Amino acid sequence: MFDLQKPKQPSENAIIVENVSKHFRIPHEKKTKLFEHIKGAITGTTSSYEEFWAVKDVSFTVKRGETLGIIGENGSGKSTLLKIIASVFTPDSGTVKVNGRIAPFLELGVGFNPELTAEDNVRLYGAIMGMSAKEMEDKFEEIFEFAELSRFRNMKLKNFSSGMYARLAFATAVATDPDILLIDEGAGCGGI
Repeated sequence: MFDLQKPKQPSENAIIVENVSKHFRIPHEKKTKLFEHIKGAITGTTSSYEEFWAVKDVSFTVKRGETLGIIGENGSGKSTLLKIIASVFTPDSGTVKVNGRIAPFLELGVGFNPELTAEDNVRLYGAIMGMSAKEMEDKFEEIFEFAELSRFRNMKLKNFSSGMYARLAFATAVATDPDILLIDEGAGCGGI
């Protein structure tokens, strides 16, 4: 007869993070000129660095339909962890598995071009997210209505206020119908 597939269970994991660590090397002195690097190499005074572990041995899972908030002080690794999940950064160790289409809203309007109009930026973001031109056009009016920016659709983004920019970025990200939405709200909290 028919081979019916089982529907996905709500308990299926959307994100699996296992033993993830990420560190950065922070120089003690900043050398900006080639001359400074050459002088250091000749005199034997190389730059010294501090090892900074932004994320160290973090593990968790997020099931489909769950919401997870990550709260902590500035510099505690929240944004770094979200960027690792979004594949912006690669972890130094550990693994991340994401099941589904992800829409990262990590930095206000990343990928938007201030020299383009709001309409052009919405189309560009949709293409980056893998949406067809037809899919994007079907959601076009909905995006501008949700963002309450219909009258400004032909204005260049460089003329938008920060609030208008944020509303357009959020409305566009949500319209891509992601399975997972990563939001970095800054100043102490991030979310999945």
